[in-house]
Amino acid sequence: MRWLRGLGKRRIQLDPARQQELLRELRQFGPHGNGKLGDQAVRASAVLEGIDGVAVAASILREFADAAFADFATQSAALGMTADRRNYRELWESAGKRLKSPLFARPRGLHPYVHVAAAVTVIGAQAPATVRIVDPLPLLSHMFEILDLTLAGWEYGRVLVDVDGATLAVNLITAATALRGEMSDPPPLPLPARTQMRSNKSVNVLDPAVSRIVGQWNPGKQMRECLLA
Repeated sequence: MRWLRGLGKRRIQLDPARQQELLRELRQFGPHGNGKLGDQAVRASAVLEGIDGVAVAASILREFADAAFADFATQSAALGMTADRRNYRELWESAGKRLKSPLFARPRGLHPYVHVAAAVTVIGAQAPATVRIVDPLPLLSHMFEILDLTLAGWEYGRVLVDVDGATLAVNLITAATALRGEMSDPPPLPLPARTQMRSNKSVNVLDPAVSRIVGQWNPGKQMRECLLA
């Protein structure tokens, strides 16, 4: 596969100390910081420079997806159900409002609309480098998991469809598309993505700052246009 080419010819030198420094800088952003969440996400993405920034971005998505699954599994077990991280939508449809979105449990302080959003931006912008630095298969799975939790949370978990959430979902789709484009043999799309692509339902996007709807977005349409192109 394309993402394996060249690894034997030139070893990529990553700097663990630099990555820890980038993580410390990144954690300075968040709801406690100054400015809107979207603006902080933009500034946070600028912190993740170079190949070490890409590696940190991938680790953030892994950590966040793992923690979200752990939270969802705990909630599900309390209801006598079993969580399957390959398809949150199916369980959430059955449980409905009894399940809360795990995206806002904020594992180790990670916020979906700041730290995760910044990591997604970096991965999408540097997809060619990403597939040379990390294994893209689990990374792609983590991105689709977070997208599934975002979209299903709107539909079944009473999560507000706001500008920050919609921006994250849009960027997850475009970043996943870019990453798949760098893989000569990308994996099949996960079931929740295929299910969403069969929908043509738009959602109203709210801007909490002005307390009004500022637009509509059709997730299934964009996913078809991007992922099936």
